[in-house]
Amino acid sequence: MHDAIAPAGPGDFDAGITSTPGSTRPEELSFHVAGDYHPPNGTLLGFWLYLMSDCLVFACLFATYGVVGRRYAAGPSGADLFDLPLVALNTTFLLLSSITYGFAMLEMQNNQVRRTMSWLTVTGLLGAAFIGVELFEFGHFIHDGAGPQRSAFLSSFFALVGTHGLHVTFGIVWLITLMTQLRQHGLIPANKRRLMCLSMFWHFLDVVWIGVFTFVYLMGVLP
Repeated sequence: MHDAIAPAGPGDFDAGITSTPGSTRPEELSFHVAGDYHPPNGTLLGFWLYLMSDCLVFACLFATYGVVGRRYAAGPSGADLFDLPLVALNTTFLLLSSITYGFAMLEMQNNQVRRTMSWLTVTGLLGAAFIGVELFEFGHFIHDGAGPQRSAFLSSFFALVGTHGLHVTFGIVWLITLMTQLRQHGLIPANKRRLMCLSMFWHFLDVVWIGVFTFVYLMGVLP
């Protein structure tokens, strides 16, 4: 019969380990990363996924407007309500804000905190001007009896344009919050990452508004 094999003790395992030049010692092995760990580009990927979901929201609103946008219920049409010069001015405000945000990103790459915040301030003011004109337009429509309950056309119009306006409003709040963080902490990597996310969000709103301006306002004034 074979001799019984005695169970190995902890020291036997240590004795059987040989180290080679450049190898990691057993006590240096670690399977837990202490502290916060942020995957490279993880935030940007997640934010792209959010923007894709937002695209679906606006796609549904555009589709709804496309179906019921000509159902006026004997009420006013887009040709009766829309003031194209005012809408063109509002479009200019939003497009210029996208350009000024681009200047802010250039200054961020140069690590110029004050100049970055200056361009962000201009961007926020242009965004606020856009919201102000849009609220004036909505108030004028409602004062003339063309509220969202008047017809399917107006319901879909207020839903689409109002949802875009809410996004711009949230973007301005986000911008103010980010400027506060820049003032307190400067252009740290986390703030640069947040600026990149807000940049994608702001330019996304510009693209959506170009679709609104073309599909709703320009086509709305056609007979």
